[in-house]
Amino acid sequence: MSNGSKRKGEFGLIIQLVIGIAAGVVIGLMANEPVMEFMATVKHVLGQLIFYTVPLVIIAFIAPAITRLGQNASKMLGAGVSIAYLSAVGAASMACVAGYLIIPHLSIATQVEGLREIPEVVFKLNIPPIMPVMSALVTAIVLGVATLWSGAKTIEKVLCEFEGVMMQVVTKIVIPLLPFFIATTFAGLAYEGSLTKQLPVFLQVIVIVLVGHFVWLTVLYTLGGFISGRNPIEVVRHYSPAYLTAVGTMSSAATLPVALECASKSRVLGRNTVEFMVPLGATIHLCGSVLTETFFAMTISQMLYGHLPEVSTMMLFILLFGVFAIGAPGVPGGTVMASLGIVVGVLGFDPAGVALLLAVFALQDSFGTACNVTGDGALTLMLEGFFNRHGELDKSASACATVNNE
Repeated sequence: MSNGSKRKGEFGLIIQLVIGIAAGVVIGLMANEPVMEFMATVKHVLGQLIFYTVPLVIIAFIAPAITRLGQNASKMLGAGVSIAYLSAVGAASMACVAGYLIIPHLSIATQVEGLREIPEVVFKLNIPPIMPVMSALVTAIVLGVATLWSGAKTIEKVLCEFEGVMMQVVTKIVIPLLPFFIATTFAGLAYEGSLTKQLPVFLQVIVIVLVGHFVWLTVLYTLGGFISGRNPIEVVRHYSPAYLTAVGTMSSAATLPVALECASKSRVLGRNTVEFMVPLGATIHLCGSVLTETFFAMTISQMLYGHLPEVSTMMLFILLFGVFAIGAPGVPGGTVMASLGIVVGVLGFDPAGVALLLAVFALQDSFGTACNVTGDGALTLMLEGFFNRHGELDKSASACATVNNE
């Protein structure tokens, strides 16, 4: 496919996503209860289908990528987890410093009540995934590494063919459904009043957090460019569809198919590193969500308890939060849910503080997820610099391509 055709398809996807967002807002503002029952049902069914495919996509892309990486696989896995942890800790530390400097001067509304309740789903079609996301990640790693150790060429060929099968599922089923799923999500937000009644809270807090997101992404891509010796703009410029998809789905896992497509269009990223790090990052790299929750937790501490946490307390919270973020599910609200133990145990939040954190975090979850997803491109660029600076891995990239074209 030519670069012109790729850019045309990328632009077309952006238009579809924007139309989905706009249509969802209009429907949500004008809908009555029966209409919202229908929208809630459609969202449930589409969400079930999309999330069903996520573990399969993770296995289909990570396992064959490991077999192609050869002896570099274990080193790349260690490097990927390490830089994901450092990114989360770095983002949280930056938010912490900003919190001490900015929060004492803020006056943030705390009223988050008064929302309309979204009607119950009329028809529940439950399509549970074959395994949780973290189980899929571990399965993919074990399967890929064991295949590599045993030299099982038949299994390696099966994994490559499975990769091709799931690529068809992603491009012909998942991506075409995403604009409709996003429309139903925004319809719900507009109907319940999150886009109007909670606008003051949204504007005051989210503007600060959004600036933090883009500052941290700039740091990550600058480091990625320095480590790889390649132009980071050539990566980030392809990420608009993934960013918008994340805003609409509020889920790194649901955005994974689009993120893979975006990263694969970059001329400075190799196929092996993309198919290894992008699915891995969607599971363990949550820098935007960590940054946001850290700032929000400090804000709520000031609001409810009259003081910011001690510096030593925040340092312990951040170091532990990086670990919890790696294990958090890439689903809406996954980061904050995974971290509730340290929010209560380290920061000392009571039920009122936890409830407010959950409510305010939900207001920006989409933007935190978009930062997470976009940051995965920078981490992939770093791995290029560590392991593929001179194209060492590119020679093995044709193996699966040959299998899938036979």
